[in-house]
Amino acid sequence: MAVREYGEAYEAGRTFEAFVEAAESNEAMWRAMAARAPVIQQAAARIEAIPGTWRLLVLADDWCGDAVNTVPLLARLAEAAANLDLRIVGRDEWPGIMDRHLTGTSRSIPVAIALDADGRPRGWWGPRPRALQAWFEAEGRSLPKEARYRELRRWYARDRGVSTASEISDLIWCAAAGPAGEYRGTRPCDAAA
Repeated sequence: MAVREYGEAYEAGRTFEAFVEAAESNEAMWRAMAARAPVIQQAAARIEAIPGTWRLLVLADDWCGDAVNTVPLLARLAEAAANLDLRIVGRDEWPGIMDRHLTGTSRSIPVAIALDADGRPRGWWGPRPRALQAWFEAEGRSLPKEARYRELRRWYARDRGVSTASEISDLIWCAAAGPAGEYRGTRPCDAAA
């Protein structure tokens, strides 16, 4: 059963600290981003105001540039909001879960899945904030890899995590407000609009 798989993945997942400790690719970048990831207080307060206990199951790997720019922020959000906990699993460790959260046909990461207190998936986000994903689809995909990654890093640096934190708080708000659904950072839920 798929619901049980989410709970099992969450229980098998690593804390952010354990994930960074085990990083082999981009280890220095992970440590640097972890050290300077901000807490977006407005998003943390919004999550704390949501009833219940929430879990974020994050599919990520240490080689992923988008993950290194967003997962440290998700960890700070989980530290700041008392009703939110986070665990990280590798993209290929749980292929059934990954395949239910594709970006088109791509296994793009990171993917953050909001689980309720019973471990049921209630919505998901990823792999990038919606404005950055729109740029990637319209322009970024066609750029040479080096130029594309330079622009991605610039966008993340300018945004300072605000978009990611806002969209994750929207995700949890929507998960609490209604039935399970697909948020993916592309639109707010009907109740939040």
